[in-house]
Order: sequence, then structure tokens, then C-alpha cells
Amino acid sequence: MCLPTPCFIKTKRPLLAAVHARAALTLLALAWTTLAAGTGCRSQANRAAIELPIYFTCDTRGRLEPCGCFTGQFGGLTRLKTVLDADRSPAGLRLDVGDAIAGSQDYDVIEYGYMLRAFRAMNYDALNVGQREARLSAAQLRRIKHDSPVPILSANLIEGATGKPLFEPWRLIERGGFRIVIIGLLDPHALSEPAGDGLAVEDMEPALTRCLAEVRARADLVVLLAFADEVALTRLAQRFYEAHVILGGKVRQPAQELGKENRSLIYFVTNESRALGLLRMRLTRGRSPVSSTNEIRLLHDRIPQDPALRELAQAYRDEIRRTRLNVDEPGRAGEESVPGVRGAAEYVGNATCLKCHPTASAVWSKSGHATAFASLVERKADADPKCVGCHTIGFGTRTGYRRESGESKLVDVGCESCHGPGSLHAQRRDGGSSNEFTYRPLDAGDCQKCHYGEFSRPFNWNDFWPPIRHGKETQAAAAAAGGNFP
Repeated sequence: MCLPTPCFIKTKRPLLAAVHARAALTLLALAWTTLAAGTGCRSQANRAAIELPIYFTCDTRGRLEPCGCFTGQFGGLTRLKTVLDADRSPAGLRLDVGDAIAGSQDYDVIEYGYMLRAFRAMNYDALNVGQREARLSAAQLRRIKHDSPVPILSANLIEGATGKPLFEPWRLIERGGFRIVIIGLLDPHALSEPAGDGLAVEDMEPALTRCLAEVRARADLVVLLAFADEVALTRLAQRFYEAHVILGGKVRQPAQELGKENRSLIYFVTNESRALGLLRMRLTRGRSPVSSTNEIRLLHDRIPQDPALRELAQAYRDEIRRTRLNVDEPGRAGEESVPGVRGAAEYVGNATCLKCHPTASAVWSKSGHATAFASLVERKADADPKCVGCHTIGFGTRTGYRRESGESKLVDVGCESCHGPGSLHAQRRDGGSSNEFTYRPLDAGDCQKCHYGEFSRPFNWNDFWPPIRHGKETQAAAAAAGGNFP
């Protein structure tokens, strides 16, 4: 669009003519300013250069919010939103490389629906499929695709029956007049378990070759979201010079520095929502994209949690509280996974154990184990299967804790949480059985079933064991309790 030539009014009075001329110039200047700010010849939608911040995450594993087991926990989408809200750049990209879902249980799928809503609230542009998402069935993923408020990408997760990608292979996004193509990839060698029912994972290279043939002519910037390890990321860069940025992935820790191979920049992040990757790119007309800065930001415990996403996390817990889950069905419990095989012993609860072990009872009652379930009730997490397992006895097994029981039995971290089902031991001690039943020795590994990662302060046996130290009862204690101890 071109601006009109200003028109000056003719008059016999020179002074009046000058006034009209100045007025016309003023109007012209105002028109120019208005058009430049909106839809003028060189609008902001068609600038010669832009700064493009790319925020990306990976390996969130269902961390809508920190579980709250201990103070000082990092991470959670609740903190991520606070960080992203502080950046007002309209040109930025927000992407996830995969493994946002925690697992393939029915409650994981329910939670994933709330996570997709959280990603939408954080203005994410695209999500890639990781190995955990690929464990779901084709039917489940089709429903997720239909309901997702954020585009999900994967160029090489295909339907077994048709050989076609289940999700969009790529997405075109415009920022400041520049065209950015996002492509999703999943390395089949990154799968620790087979793909879900009705699915297969094609090799990355033929899938990427097809995508680039479609998009290379219309892209100013090509970004690969590749759930793959460092070796595979480097191999993609060596093979495909068209990829400007490759974001991963299936790695042990976030990148220590920005890598470069061939023409590609390689950056990756992980760590269960505790880290956020940031890569700032400069896009200039007629030149190759270049990076200006990069950093890995830790989502530390001093970052406030976003109230709206905390409400979303509670909405998830409210839904699974009123939902019948597979884990609530005794026939589906892991203990029954082998047909015809059933555990010989059953869970009997703390009261049965502690009546004959008064010394251990006194130690236990003063420990945090004795109030483990109450801590879940306080946070309204007492129906969340992800939390219940470490705060009750035998959850997920035929005779263990059931969510429908509430606080009535087999709650807290009790004797059988570590030592295993105690019915045979109790029967023998009461003289009701001749079974020669003995417990196996315990060590630090038994504690670390629950005391690991974000669910515990750093585990050290020498610090954790002394406050709960216990063992065989003395003869005096045995006699006082009426027990028959060797």
C-alpha cells in the first residue's frame, strides 16, 4: 500500500496557505504512523529481522505440580507457567519434545488430559510424541488427538494397519513474517517397551526425508523435535543439513552447552520438569538463522506456583477420586498377573504385627511412617494412585490397600510395607501353622522403592536408618507381649 501525495489548498493569502500546508503535513504524519503500526507497507508482520526465543521442555512425566512429600522440591508445570508468563515476547515458540505423560495406566491418561490443558494455558505451539506416549494404543491416541487443545506431532509414529502417521508430521507457524516449520520425530531405538497396540515406529530418516521434501522450500527455519539420544541427534544433523535446530530428547541430563553439527544447532533438556531449555534465534531476511543466546533454567523451589494450574492439578485428583480405575479391580492386580499363581501370604495390617513387637511399635509410632497417609489426606491426594502406593500397605495387590477403604485399614507405612505380607508369620507365631516362614533380609534398596528422586530428600542409609532402627525383640519384651520368640 502506498500513501497518497498530500494536497495543498490554494489561497490568495500566503499566511493562510502556510497554515493549511502545515495541517496537511500533520495529517500525513498521523496517517503514516497509523499505517506503519497496523497494515502499512512495512508492517511488523514482514520485518527484515526478528529475535525468536524458543522455550522447550522434555521428560515432564506427569509433573503437573510437585508432589509435596518434602520441602525444596523443584519443577512442576505450576512453576513453568510462572516462568513463561514473565516473558512477554510475542514472537516466542513454546515446544515439548516428548514424554509429558507419566505412563500408560488409565489414571496417567486422565492426568495427561489435564496436562494438555496446562500446555494450552502456557500457549504451547506443539507437542512431540515420546516413548511414553507411544506406549498407549492407537485407539487411545486417536481420542487424545481429537480432544487435545494443542497440536501433537509425530512424523514416524504410524498406524500398523495403514502405515500412515497417526498425528500431523509437521506444523507451519508464522512469526513476524517468517515461516517456521516444526517436525516431530521419535527414535524407535529409544523405546524401552514396544509401541502400543495398533502402532509402529518407522525409522526417523525416511520419515524426515518426506517431510523436508514438502516443507524445505517454504521454511525460513526448520526445527526438529526429536525424542532421541545424543548420538541419534548428531546423526540427524549430519544427514539432514536442512534442519536448523534439533531439540532433544532421550538423554540423561540437560545439555551443558549448545552443540553444532553440520549446519544444525543441537540442544536438549530432561529431568522430570525441573529444567527448561531456552534458545534465542535471530532470523534475518536473506541470511541463515543464527543463535544469540542459550541457557538451561532450573525451576527451583523459590519460583511461585501458578494458582490456576494448581487448581487444574486438584481437578485431576478430584476426577480420579470419583473414577473407578483398573488398580481398584482385584483381578487386575499385579500379583495375579500369572494365571493360576497366587501369593501364599496375605497382608494383615500393623495391629497384628505390633501386638507382638512392642519395641518396634514404640519406634514406629514416633516416626513419619506412622502418619504417612494423613499427609496425603491433608493435601487431598489420598486417592491419587501415584501417591497412595508409598503411603499405604500393599497397594495394587490382591490383599493390599484399596482406595475404597479410605482411612479404615492398611494405611500408613507399616511393617508389611517393607517386610511383605505377614499372615503366615502371624499364624506360625500364634501356633496356628507349622509353616517354616522367614522374612528375607532387608537393605537400603527396600527403602529406595519410595525414597528416591523428588519423593525424598537425598537418601543416605546412615541418616535414614538410625531414627527407625529396630530388630528382634528381647526375651523380656517378648514375655511381656505374650509372644513366642526364639
